[in-house]
Amino acid sequence: MNSFVIKRLLVLLLAAGLLACSSEAPDPVADPVPNPAAAAPQEVDSVAYEEGFVPAADGVRLYYRKTGSDVRVLIVPARLFLWDELDWLGEHFTLISYDMRNRGRSSKVEDGAALTLEKEVTDLEAVRRHFGVEWFSTLGYSYLGKLVIMYAREHPVRIDRIVQVGPIPPSYATDYPEALTAASLPSPYPPGELERLEALREAGVKESDPKRYCEAYWQVIPYQLVGDPANVGRLDADYCDMENEWPVNIDFHLQHAFVNSAMNHVMTDAQIATVEAPVLTIHGTRDRNAPYGAGREWALKLPNARLITIEGAGHHVWSDDPAINADILAFFQGEWPARAQQVTRLEPE
Repeated sequence: MNSFVIKRLLVLLLAAGLLACSSEAPDPVADPVPNPAAAAPQEVDSVAYEEGFVPAADGVRLYYRKTGSDVRVLIVPARLFLWDELDWLGEHFTLISYDMRNRGRSSKVEDGAALTLEKEVTDLEAVRRHFGVEWFSTLGYSYLGKLVIMYAREHPVRIDRIVQVGPIPPSYATDYPEALTAASLPSPYPPGELERLEALREAGVKESDPKRYCEAYWQVIPYQLVGDPANVGRLDADYCDMENEWPVNIDFHLQHAFVNSAMNHVMTDAQIATVEAPVLTIHGTRDRNAPYGAGREWALKLPNARLITIEGAGHHVWSDDPAINADILAFFQGEWPARAQQVTRLEPE
């Protein structure tokens, strides 16, 4: 019998209480932590949800939203970026989405040493334990595409299926062929927009009026995230009501969480090969934030993975190809989408 199936059977038996005395069983799930911060159900665009905070191991509080009531559970980091894209999944599953530490509405973290990929793996496990979830499927967007693979390696019996969207590479030391990057693409920004933003920064607005600068910043940056500038209006980038998302604060976060941690963290081929869960990788060929070659590399090296290539799409592929939601639903329901392909070599045929 496939070892992944065996692990899943162990979790099922654990849930039934049949392995309570077995030293070979996975650790029992901790009782959910009471959440006095949980509010009454909210409603946005007709989607009712519960909200509150999950306590992480080091005292950080992780803001979450939860919708749906199905026995099948999705836990998705990056609520601030993905809720509007994925809240409809609550019609089919129980969806729990949360803000990463020091992002969105979660706790501000002033210790740079606490902003690491390893800490975020621990946070995902804290969310699982808080809700008493035995196993779940997940989606990792951008650098979180790497994070969810790290989690699956550390907690294999907890993961059912994984979607990666625009994942960063297993190692930033990899030098992809130019055809697998967006390095040669012209600037995506409308003329004068970057200069206008730079003028605000030089005038000190970034520090003196950080919310105003944030709003100006998000008038410009979405062009970096789409493949076709005509689709920029599909990206609802309204984050400036959250102080964690002000650029004056994001600079600190990116230096520690991304430059110091994510860019220096390496997943070896041997480590990747231990992840047995099915993985659907989705990547746009005009992704300026994470090279398209990274998506191909993950799909090539993971034992049970397939790739959907979105021609001409940028980092936030929903803006360029909303049809990926149908692919995501099919995959989470147990099927490989029709346009998902196996990758047998890094460069396309």
